[in-house]
Amino acid sequence: MRVTLKLATSLDGRIATASGESRWITGPAAREAVHRLRALHSAVLVGVETVIADDPELTVRLSGYAGPQPRRVVLDSRLRTPPAAKLVVTARQTPTTVVTTQDSNARLTDAGVTVLQVPGKDGRVDPRAALAALAISGESAVMAEGGGQVAASLLGEGLVDAIEWFRAPIVLGDEGRPAVAAFVLKDLKSAPRFHRVSAEPVGEDLWERYERL
Repeated sequence: MRVTLKLATSLDGRIATASGESRWITGPAAREAVHRLRALHSAVLVGVETVIADDPELTVRLSGYAGPQPRRVVLDSRLRTPPAAKLVVTARQTPTTVVTTQDSNARLTDAGVTVLQVPGKDGRVDPRAALAALAISGESAVMAEGGGQVAASLLGEGLVDAIEWFRAPIVLGDEGRPAVAAFVLKDLKSAPRFHRVSAEPVGEDLWERYERL
């Protein structure tokens, strides 16, 4: 399975203000590019905190697009995904999976959500187990879209193959929420390393693309 991490940040690597405001950091051209990227992946993945804070649709919304929608995947160790979330309400129209450490929950499955139970790690869904379960389910290309804890868990486990990074020309400061949450490195040589493939303007933003070394 190929895993791509999508980041939409300020110049100083923040995805939201201290209060959690994040719409919209990047401009319309960058957001359209993200929709094109979604169309190239079999699944898009977020953490439950993103679902609770932003209530995203995670669908491809491009003019004239008639292709398949990627599966929406939520990492949700304690099954906190709200029944009224857009991902749940539309689960019968667009495939939606919640990956959890808990037993299945009828309030999700009755709405058409697929619930996958996997082992936990450090109180969260084990990212390797989650990706393995998705691979067994037939997913081959996953794009992780947030939030910072999901990015940290995937990078910390060495699971990210590529990064699509959209940087807006604004600065949010130290109190802003980081694109990548904390994870522990033993030393500098253990840090995930990437090769920059390209960097180009997209509207007022900068789109940087990286591949894992």
